[in-house]
Amino acid sequence: MTQLLDFLVFRSWWRYRPEDSPWVFGPYHFFNLFEGCVWFVFAGLVIRRSMAGPRLVLERWYALAFLTFGLSDFREAYALDSWLIWLKLGNLIVLMRLRAAVIGRHYPESRLY
Repeated sequence: MTQLLDFLVFRSWWRYRPEDSPWVFGPYHFFNLFEGCVWFVFAGLVIRRSMAGPRLVLERWYALAFLTFGLSDFREAYALDSWLIWLKLGNLIVLMRLRAAVIGRHYPESRLY
């Protein structure tokens, strides 16, 4: 049971150490930093859009989900742990549900799903 718990929650899959990492970890590290910045830009765009209309509450949660996904990418740039994978999966599910709610409520004519 403890081995399963360790594997599912506490296992550290890798750490970024530039001096002794294989060549692929360098691009992976910088890609995650770039991706985190992109999620922050998406969060900012959603906040800006929410300020232009009456959809404040739902879209602010949507922006927060983008922001937390970006933060998880910054963490992933330096270390990948099992708990982070589960957190990212949960965050992705929240993002998809919020996206469906925002599109369904404010853009019902859109067919993106």
